[in-house]
Amino acid sequence: MPRHHPTSGRNICFLTGTLNAMAGAERMTATVANALADLGHHVTILSLWDAASQFALHPRIRHEALFAQRPSFKRAYLATVAGIRRHCVEHRIEVLVQVDTMLELFVLPAALGLRLHHIAWEHCHFDEDLGKPARKLARRLAARFCRQVVVLTERDRRRWLEALRPRSAVVCLPNPLPFPMPAAPAPRTQKTVLAMGRLVAAKGFDVLLRAWQKVAEAAPEWQLVIHGEGEERPALTAMIGELRLEGRASLPGVCHDPLQAYGQASVFCLSSRYEGFGLVLIEAMAFGLPIVSTDCETGPRELLTPGQDALVVAADDADALAKALLTMIRQPEMAARLGAGGRQKAGNFTLERLALQWDALVRAPG
Repeated sequence: MPRHHPTSGRNICFLTGTLNAMAGAERMTATVANALADLGHHVTILSLWDAASQFALHPRIRHEALFAQRPSFKRAYLATVAGIRRHCVEHRIEVLVQVDTMLELFVLPAALGLRLHHIAWEHCHFDEDLGKPARKLARRLAARFCRQVVVLTERDRRRWLEALRPRSAVVCLPNPLPFPMPAAPAPRTQKTVLAMGRLVAAKGFDVLLRAWQKVAEAAPEWQLVIHGEGEERPALTAMIGELRLEGRASLPGVCHDPLQAYGQASVFCLSSRYEGFGLVLIEAMAFGLPIVSTDCETGPRELLTPGQDALVVAADDADALAKALLTMIRQPEMAARLGAGGRQKAGNFTLERLALQWDALVRAPG
Protein backbone atom coordinates (compact mmCIF):
# COMPACT_ATOMS: atom_id res chain seq x y z
CA MET A 1 0.00 0.00 0.00
CA PRO A 2 1.40 3.47 -0.83
CA ARG A 3 2.59 5.28 2.29
CA HIS A 4 2.38 8.99 2.92
CA HIS A 5 4.94 10.86 4.94
CA PRO A 6 3.76 10.46 8.57
CA THR A 7 3.85 14.21 9.25
CA SER A 8 1.19 14.81 6.61
CA GLY A 9 -1.38 12.65 8.42
CA ARG A 10 -4.50 13.97 10.10
CA ASN A 11 -5.74 13.21 13.63
CA ILE A 12 -8.68 10.89 13.05
CA CYS A 13 -11.03 9.30 15.58
CA PHE A 14 -13.35 6.42 14.74
CA LEU A 15 -16.23 6.44 17.23
CA THR A 16 -17.99 3.08 17.60
CA GLY A 17 -20.17 1.16 20.05
CA THR A 18 -17.65 -1.63 20.68
CA LEU A 19 -14.94 -3.53 18.81
CA ASN A 20 -15.47 -6.59 21.01
CA ALA A 21 -18.07 -8.14 18.71
CA MET A 22 -17.59 -10.38 15.67
CA ALA A 23 -19.72 -8.32 13.31
CA GLY A 24 -19.35 -6.56 9.98
CA ALA A 25 -19.31 -2.90 11.04
CA GLU A 26 -16.78 -3.61 13.79
CA ARG A 27 -14.55 -5.56 11.43
CA MET A 28 -14.69 -2.76 8.84
CA THR A 29 -13.86 -0.14 11.47
CA ALA A 30 -10.65 -2.01 12.32
CA THR A 31 -9.85 -2.63 8.63
CA VAL A 32 -10.27 0.99 7.48
CA ALA A 33 -8.65 2.46 10.62
CA ASN A 34 -5.61 0.18 10.13
CA ALA A 35 -5.35 1.18 6.46
CA LEU A 36 -5.45 4.90 7.32
CA ALA A 37 -2.81 4.43 10.06
CA ASP A 38 -0.72 2.66 7.42
CA LEU A 39 -1.05 5.74 5.21
CA GLY A 40 0.47 7.93 7.93
CA HIS A 41 -2.63 9.24 9.73
CA HIS A 42 -2.76 9.47 13.54
CA VAL A 43 -5.74 7.26 14.37
CA THR A 44 -7.62 6.65 17.59
CA ILE A 45 -10.65 4.39 18.05
CA LEU A 46 -13.05 5.39 20.80
CA SER A 47 -15.46 2.59 21.79
CA LEU A 48 -18.42 3.58 23.92
CA TRP A 49 -17.88 0.41 25.96
CA ASP A 50 -15.28 -2.38 26.37
CA ALA A 51 -11.64 -1.65 25.53
CA ALA A 52 -11.11 -5.17 24.08
CA SER A 53 -11.11 -5.74 20.31
CA GLN A 54 -11.93 -8.88 18.33
CA PHE A 55 -9.72 -7.56 15.54
CA ALA A 56 -5.98 -6.87 15.36
CA LEU A 57 -5.18 -3.14 15.34
CA HIS A 58 -2.23 -1.30 13.79
CA PRO A 59 0.47 -0.70 16.47
CA ARG A 60 0.10 3.08 16.08
CA ILE A 61 -3.66 3.06 16.78
CA ARG A 62 -4.83 4.01 20.29
CA HIS A 63 -8.03 2.22 21.30
CA GLU A 64 -9.89 3.58 24.34
CA ALA A 65 -13.35 2.93 25.80
CA LEU A 66 -15.63 5.29 27.75
CA PHE A 67 -17.19 2.51 29.87
CA ALA A 68 -16.05 -0.99 30.84
CA GLN A 69 -19.50 -2.51 30.15
CA ARG A 70 -22.41 -1.33 28.07
CA PRO A 71 -24.26 1.27 30.19
CA SER A 72 -27.83 2.48 29.95
CA PHE A 73 -27.28 5.36 27.51
CA LYS A 74 -30.42 7.12 28.75
CA ARG A 75 -28.82 7.34 32.20
CA ALA A 76 -25.26 7.81 30.92
CA TYR A 77 -26.16 10.25 28.11
CA LEU A 78 -24.36 13.31 29.52
CA ALA A 79 -21.33 11.28 30.60
CA THR A 80 -21.11 9.82 27.08
CA VAL A 81 -21.30 13.24 25.42
CA ALA A 82 -18.67 14.61 27.83
CA GLY A 83 -16.40 11.58 27.24
CA ILE A 84 -16.51 11.97 23.44
CA ARG A 85 -15.73 15.68 23.73
CA ARG A 86 -12.85 15.05 26.15
CA HIS A 87 -11.32 12.46 23.80
CA CYS A 88 -11.54 14.85 20.82
CA VAL A 89 -9.91 17.70 22.76
CA GLU A 90 -7.17 15.53 24.34
CA HIS A 91 -6.14 13.93 21.06
CA ARG A 92 -6.64 17.12 18.99
CA ILE A 93 -9.01 15.24 16.71
CA GLU A 94 -9.51 16.88 13.31
CA VAL A 95 -11.68 14.21 11.66
CA LEU A 96 -14.37 12.30 13.58
CA VAL A 97 -15.85 9.24 11.83
CA GLN A 98 -18.92 7.89 13.64
CA VAL A 99 -19.45 4.24 12.73
CA ASP A 100 -23.26 4.39 12.97
CA THR A 101 -25.64 7.24 12.23
CA MET A 102 -27.25 6.67 15.69
CA LEU A 103 -24.08 8.08 17.25
CA GLU A 104 -25.04 11.50 15.86
CA LEU A 105 -27.30 11.86 18.92
CA PHE A 106 -24.11 11.97 21.07
CA VAL A 107 -21.70 13.58 18.62
CA LEU A 108 -23.75 16.66 17.77
CA PRO A 109 -23.66 18.10 21.32
CA ALA A 110 -20.14 16.67 21.98
CA ALA A 111 -18.62 18.43 18.97
CA LEU A 112 -20.21 21.88 19.45
CA GLY A 113 -17.64 24.55 18.67
CA LEU A 114 -14.79 22.07 17.99
CA ARG A 115 -14.75 22.65 14.20
CA LEU A 116 -14.40 18.94 13.46
CA HIS A 117 -14.52 17.42 10.00
CA HIS A 118 -17.44 15.17 10.83
CA ILE A 119 -18.25 12.00 8.83
CA ALA A 120 -21.17 9.61 9.47
CA TRP A 121 -20.62 6.06 8.23
CA GLU A 122 -23.88 4.21 7.59
CA HIS A 123 -23.75 0.41 7.68
CA CYS A 124 -27.50 -0.24 7.42
CA HIS A 125 -29.61 0.40 4.39
CA PHE A 126 -31.76 3.51 4.58
CA ASP A 127 -35.14 1.78 4.96
CA GLU A 128 -34.05 -0.34 7.96
CA ASP A 129 -34.03 1.24 11.43
CA LEU A 130 -33.11 -2.00 13.29
CA GLY A 131 -35.99 -1.43 15.70
CA LYS A 132 -34.80 2.02 16.81
CA PRO A 133 -37.20 4.80 15.73
CA ALA A 134 -34.57 7.36 16.91
CA ARG A 135 -32.42 6.21 13.96
CA LYS A 136 -34.65 8.24 11.60
CA LEU A 137 -33.99 11.40 13.62
CA ALA A 138 -30.26 10.59 13.82
CA ARG A 139 -30.09 10.21 10.04
CA ARG A 140 -31.82 13.58 9.54
CA LEU A 141 -29.29 15.22 11.86
CA ALA A 142 -26.36 13.49 10.10
CA ALA A 143 -27.66 14.64 6.71
CA ARG A 144 -27.72 18.20 7.99
CA PHE A 145 -24.66 18.51 10.21
CA CYS A 146 -22.00 16.08 8.92
CA ARG A 147 -19.63 17.11 6.16
CA GLN A 148 -20.04 13.70 4.52
CA VAL A 149 -22.29 10.69 4.99
CA VAL A 150 -20.63 7.50 3.75
CA VAL A 151 -23.00 4.79 2.50
CA LEU A 152 -22.13 1.35 1.15
CA THR A 153 -24.13 1.18 -2.08
CA GLU A 154 -25.23 3.51 -4.90
CA ARG A 155 -28.81 2.35 -4.30
CA ASP A 156 -28.62 3.60 -0.72
CA ARG A 157 -26.99 6.86 -1.81
CA ARG A 158 -30.01 7.54 -4.04
CA ARG A 159 -32.40 6.82 -1.13
CA TRP A 160 -30.59 9.34 1.12
CA LEU A 161 -30.72 12.01 -1.60
CA GLU A 162 -34.43 11.40 -2.37
CA ALA A 163 -35.63 11.12 1.21
CA LEU A 164 -33.58 13.75 3.05
CA ARG A 165 -32.25 16.24 0.46
CA PRO A 166 -29.12 16.42 2.63
CA ARG A 167 -26.78 19.36 3.08
CA SER A 168 -24.02 16.79 3.61
CA ALA A 169 -22.24 15.19 0.68
CA VAL A 170 -23.48 11.57 0.45
CA VAL A 171 -20.58 9.41 -0.73
CA CYS A 172 -20.74 5.76 -1.78
CA LEU A 173 -17.71 3.82 -0.51
CA PRO A 174 -18.27 0.05 -0.48
CA ASN A 175 -16.71 -2.09 2.21
CA PRO A 176 -13.24 -3.30 1.21
CA LEU A 177 -12.12 -6.91 1.11
CA PRO A 178 -10.53 -7.28 4.57
CA PHE A 179 -7.75 -9.59 3.34
CA PRO A 180 -5.46 -9.42 0.29
CA MET A 181 -6.89 -10.84 -2.94
CA PRO A 182 -6.09 -14.60 -2.82
CA ALA A 183 -3.38 -15.53 -5.31
CA ALA A 184 -5.49 -18.40 -6.66
CA PRO A 185 -9.18 -19.31 -6.51
CA ALA A 186 -10.39 -22.06 -4.17
CA PRO A 187 -9.90 -25.52 -5.74
CA ARG A 188 -13.63 -26.26 -5.26
CA THR A 189 -13.01 -30.02 -4.97
CA GLN A 190 -15.02 -30.58 -1.75
CA LYS A 191 -18.77 -31.07 -1.81
CA THR A 192 -19.39 -28.24 0.64
CA VAL A 193 -21.77 -25.29 0.58
CA LEU A 194 -20.59 -22.50 2.89
CA ALA A 195 -22.71 -19.84 4.62
CA MET A 196 -21.35 -17.27 7.02
CA GLY A 197 -22.81 -14.61 9.31
CA ARG A 198 -24.21 -13.92 12.75
CA LEU A 199 -26.80 -16.48 13.84
CA VAL A 200 -29.69 -13.99 13.90
CA ALA A 201 -33.11 -13.99 12.21
CA ALA A 202 -32.03 -11.41 9.59
CA LYS A 203 -29.58 -13.91 8.07
CA GLY A 204 -32.34 -16.41 7.20
CA PHE A 205 -30.39 -19.52 8.24
CA ASP A 206 -33.71 -21.13 9.22
CA VAL A 207 -34.80 -20.81 5.57
CA LEU A 208 -31.45 -22.21 4.44
CA LEU A 209 -31.84 -25.28 6.68
CA ARG A 210 -35.33 -25.93 5.31
CA ALA A 211 -33.90 -25.63 1.79
CA TRP A 212 -31.01 -27.91 2.75
CA GLN A 213 -33.43 -30.68 3.75
CA LYS A 214 -34.48 -30.84 0.07
CA VAL A 215 -30.89 -30.57 -1.20
CA ALA A 216 -29.70 -33.32 1.16
CA GLU A 217 -32.35 -35.72 -0.18
CA ALA A 218 -31.28 -35.11 -3.79
CA ALA A 219 -27.50 -34.74 -3.20
CA PRO A 220 -26.75 -36.65 0.04
CA GLU A 221 -22.96 -36.45 -0.38
CA TRP A 222 -23.00 -32.62 -0.03
CA GLN A 223 -22.44 -30.81 3.29
CA LEU A 224 -23.71 -27.43 4.52
CA VAL A 225 -21.39 -25.47 6.86
CA ILE A 226 -22.79 -22.34 8.55
CA HIS A 227 -20.07 -20.30 10.31
CA GLY A 228 -21.12 -17.76 12.93
CA GLU A 229 -22.42 -17.25 16.44
CA GLY A 230 -25.54 -15.62 17.85
CA GLU A 231 -28.86 -15.85 19.63
CA GLU A 232 -30.44 -18.21 17.07
CA ARG A 233 -27.94 -21.02 17.77
CA PRO A 234 -30.31 -23.06 20.03
CA ALA A 235 -33.19 -22.76 17.53
CA LEU A 236 -30.97 -23.65 14.54
CA THR A 237 -29.42 -26.59 16.41
CA ALA A 238 -32.93 -27.85 17.23
CA MET A 239 -33.93 -27.43 13.56
CA ILE A 240 -30.99 -29.56 12.40
CA GLY A 241 -32.35 -32.31 14.67
CA GLU A 242 -35.99 -31.90 13.60
CA LEU A 243 -35.08 -31.94 9.89
CA ARG A 244 -32.78 -34.97 10.44
CA LEU A 245 -29.78 -33.08 9.06
CA GLU A 246 -27.22 -34.31 11.60
CA GLY A 247 -24.08 -35.12 9.64
CA ARG A 248 -25.35 -33.05 6.67
CA ALA A 249 -25.41 -29.54 8.19
CA SER A 250 -23.10 -28.11 10.86
CA LEU A 251 -22.70 -24.93 12.94
CA PRO A 252 -18.97 -24.87 13.82
CA GLY A 253 -19.05 -21.35 15.35
CA VAL A 254 -17.21 -18.15 14.47
CA CYS A 255 -14.74 -18.50 11.62
CA HIS A 256 -11.30 -17.34 12.74
CA ASP A 257 -9.63 -18.40 9.50
CA PRO A 258 -11.80 -17.26 6.59
CA LEU A 259 -9.11 -18.30 4.11
CA GLN A 260 -9.47 -21.90 5.22
CA ALA A 261 -13.29 -21.80 5.26
CA TYR A 262 -13.63 -20.30 1.76
CA GLY A 263 -10.75 -22.46 0.50
CA GLN A 264 -12.59 -25.65 1.45
CA ALA A 265 -15.97 -24.70 -0.06
CA SER A 266 -17.32 -25.14 -3.56
CA VAL A 267 -20.44 -22.91 -3.38
CA PHE A 268 -21.33 -19.93 -1.18
CA CYS A 269 -24.92 -19.27 -0.06
CA LEU A 270 -26.37 -16.06 1.36
CA SER A 271 -29.93 -16.57 2.68
CA SER A 272 -30.49 -13.16 4.33
CA ARG A 273 -33.86 -11.47 4.75
CA TYR A 274 -32.03 -8.11 4.55
CA GLU A 275 -28.39 -6.97 4.35
CA GLY A 276 -26.63 -3.63 4.75
CA PHE A 277 -23.89 -4.65 2.34
CA GLY A 278 -23.02 -8.36 2.37
CA LEU A 279 -19.23 -8.30 2.68
CA VAL A 280 -19.19 -12.12 2.73
CA LEU A 281 -20.27 -11.99 -0.93
CA ILE A 282 -17.12 -10.06 -1.90
CA GLU A 283 -14.99 -12.44 0.17
CA ALA A 284 -16.54 -15.51 -1.47
CA MET A 285 -16.09 -13.95 -4.94
CA ALA A 286 -12.42 -13.26 -4.19
CA PHE A 287 -12.01 -17.04 -3.77
CA GLY A 288 -13.88 -17.72 -7.02
CA LEU A 289 -16.87 -19.33 -5.28
CA PRO A 290 -20.12 -19.27 -7.25
CA ILE A 291 -22.92 -17.69 -5.20
CA VAL A 292 -26.53 -18.54 -4.50
CA SER A 293 -28.16 -15.51 -2.84
CA THR A 294 -31.48 -14.00 -1.90
CA ASP A 295 -32.46 -10.83 -3.74
CA CYS A 296 -32.57 -8.73 -0.57
CA GLU A 297 -31.91 -5.05 0.07
CA THR A 298 -29.38 -3.61 -0.43
CA GLY A 299 -26.05 -5.33 -0.89
CA PRO A 300 -26.88 -8.46 -2.90
CA ARG A 301 -29.06 -6.45 -5.27
CA GLU A 302 -26.13 -4.18 -6.06
CA LEU A 303 -23.14 -6.50 -5.68
CA LEU A 304 -24.40 -9.45 -7.71
CA THR A 305 -25.15 -9.81 -11.41
CA PRO A 306 -27.54 -12.79 -11.78
CA GLY A 307 -26.27 -15.24 -14.39
CA GLN A 308 -22.76 -13.70 -14.37
CA ASP A 309 -21.56 -14.38 -10.83
CA ALA A 310 -24.61 -15.68 -8.95
CA LEU A 311 -27.99 -17.36 -8.97
CA VAL A 312 -30.46 -15.08 -7.18
CA VAL A 313 -33.82 -16.06 -5.63
CA ALA A 314 -36.54 -14.32 -3.59
CA ALA A 315 -35.92 -13.93 0.15
CA ASP A 316 -37.73 -16.26 2.56
CA ASP A 317 -38.39 -18.93 -0.11
CA ALA A 318 -36.87 -22.28 0.93
CA ASP A 319 -38.08 -24.06 -2.24
CA ALA A 320 -36.47 -21.50 -4.57
CA LEU A 321 -33.25 -21.58 -2.54
CA ALA A 322 -33.12 -25.40 -2.70
CA LYS A 323 -33.74 -25.36 -6.45
CA ALA A 324 -30.92 -22.85 -7.06
CA LEU A 325 -28.49 -24.79 -4.85
CA LEU A 326 -29.27 -28.01 -6.71
CA THR A 327 -28.83 -26.24 -10.07
CA MET A 328 -25.38 -25.06 -8.91
CA ILE A 329 -24.47 -28.59 -7.71
CA ARG A 330 -25.69 -30.31 -10.89
CA GLN A 331 -24.17 -27.87 -13.39
CA PRO A 332 -20.45 -27.68 -12.57
CA GLU A 333 -19.54 -25.83 -15.79
CA MET A 334 -22.02 -23.06 -14.99
CA ALA A 335 -20.80 -22.97 -11.37
CA ALA A 336 -17.19 -22.58 -12.56
CA ARG A 337 -18.18 -19.77 -14.95
CA LEU A 338 -20.09 -17.88 -12.21
CA GLY A 339 -17.16 -18.33 -9.81
CA ALA A 340 -14.70 -16.89 -12.35
CA GLY A 341 -17.04 -13.92 -12.99
CA GLY A 342 -17.23 -13.18 -9.28
CA ARG A 343 -13.47 -13.35 -8.81
CA GLN A 344 -12.99 -10.76 -11.54
CA LYS A 345 -15.51 -8.44 -9.85
CA ALA A 346 -13.90 -8.81 -6.40
CA GLY A 347 -10.81 -7.00 -7.75
CA ASN A 348 -12.82 -3.73 -7.54
CA PHE A 349 -13.05 -4.05 -3.76
CA THR A 350 -9.39 -4.38 -2.74
CA LEU A 351 -8.31 -2.58 0.43
CA GLU A 352 -5.56 -0.67 -1.46
CA ARG A 353 -8.13 0.89 -3.78
CA LEU A 354 -10.63 1.78 -1.04
CA ALA A 355 -7.99 3.00 1.45
CA LEU A 356 -6.97 5.68 -1.06
CA GLN A 357 -10.62 6.76 -1.41
CA TRP A 358 -10.94 7.04 2.39
CA ASP A 359 -7.63 8.93 2.46
CA ALA A 360 -8.99 11.47 -0.05
CA LEU A 361 -12.20 11.78 2.01
CA VAL A 362 -10.47 12.56 5.33
CA ARG A 363 -8.11 15.04 3.63
CA ALA A 364 -10.92 16.83 1.74
CA PRO A 365 -10.89 20.56 2.53
CA GLY A 366 -14.00 21.96 4.24
